[in-house]
Amino acid sequence: MKKFLLAALLGTAAGVAVTTQVTGPLLAQEAEKKSNVYEQLDLFGDIFERIRAQYVEDVDEADLIEAAINGMLTSLDPHSSYLSASDFEDMRTQTSGEFGGLGIEVTQEEGYVKVVTPMDDTPADKAGMEAGDFITAVDGDSILGYTLEQAVELMRGPVGSEIILTVVREGVDEPFDVSIIRDTIKLTAVRSRIEGDSVVLRVSTFNRQTYPNLEDGLKKQFEEAGGADKVNGIVLDLRNNPGGLLNQAIAVSDAFLEQGEIVSTRGRNPRDSERYNATAGDLSGGKPIVVLINGGSASASEIVAGALQDHGRAVVIGEKSFGKGSVQTVVPVRGDGAMRLTTSRYYTPSGRSIQALGVAPDIIVVQPRRRPAEEIEEEENRPSRSEADLRGSLSNDISDDERAIIEAEQEKAEATARLREEDYQLAYALDILKGLEAMSNATE
Repeated sequence: MKKFLLAALLGTAAGVAVTTQVTGPLLAQEAEKKSNVYEQLDLFGDIFERIRAQYVEDVDEADLIEAAINGMLTSLDPHSSYLSASDFEDMRTQTSGEFGGLGIEVTQEEGYVKVVTPMDDTPADKAGMEAGDFITAVDGDSILGYTLEQAVELMRGPVGSEIILTVVREGVDEPFDVSIIRDTIKLTAVRSRIEGDSVVLRVSTFNRQTYPNLEDGLKKQFEEAGGADKVNGIVLDLRNNPGGLLNQAIAVSDAFLEQGEIVSTRGRNPRDSERYNATAGDLSGGKPIVVLINGGSASASEIVAGALQDHGRAVVIGEKSFGKGSVQTVVPVRGDGAMRLTTSRYYTPSGRSIQALGVAPDIIVVQPRRRPAEEIEEEENRPSRSEADLRGSLSNDISDDERAIIEAEQEKAEATARLREEDYQLAYALDILKGLEAMSNATE
């Protein structure tokens, strides 16, 4: 810094002539720019007064100003907006993990409300809503032309009341109606369980509970498995996770990284750029990780997937993520409301921008439509023959203990096969961990 200041001082004499030549035009340009802004503000005032005085009905002045502010913000991008006092309170409640509603994360695209993801075990999820669905009408009324906030407000209502959403879905010829009963949404940030020899961590959102839930869940599953050495790896399921708090995305990434950058943010001013780095310590003890993502994985989910992918810490499988790579800063304003303003973009450790591109999986695995139960039952009941069914076939001379081990392994394989009908992507992830385990055992 001293060198820079010294160089600046030494250059002052040589620069005097130049600055005197350009200062005049620059000041004139700045003055003209300010004049244009004041003229536009005067125009706004004129229109505001004309509406207030001559509109066919009386209008609430506060509502007019709020609509103008919100229009200014929403014209920037789909994620900048004005939050009224009640909306601001709702947002703070959601990050704590409990709120009332349908249980869907939405955005706006082509004038319609698009479902980013239905949240796990919520009314929308149970009603069959899917990531990528377009909501075109609410209770029979078209929402084309509504702002996102207006559409969301229309979908709010008392707990226990019914709402009918008209949905357009890719692959379905005609729009159809979905009936949903509003309820109190209680989000469990992380659910953990054992599938075969693997721990599955289902992360449904990034709120204040996420990292503590993940840490406790992983510890619990290791204990239930009889120790970490009994587990062959971890599936981190981020499908249909709409994101949430940045600090929780960093904490979850850090849980499985020993060092290196997790994510960086870059705004208009380079001085506002920030980098977030991992600290030593891996909760899994270095276990192999498979990350599951799909088109409903957004924002914080993409930060975690991108960080683990770039560091070679995990194999990412599934479908390309949503591509929400912008950072919103929430600034409280007078009147107990807030302004949500996009201030920067996210970048993965390798320098990739998530915005509009998303995270591409290492292995693309598309979740097939679930087959009818009758078809699955028919296939399971179809007769099959093996060597053991042949008359006079030789018996196997293995011991009872060896037979028990083989049968236990076969049962695990059959359980995974059954899982394929329920969740093909998860079964694929478990197969990857089995393959990695087999390779590891072969080299020992």
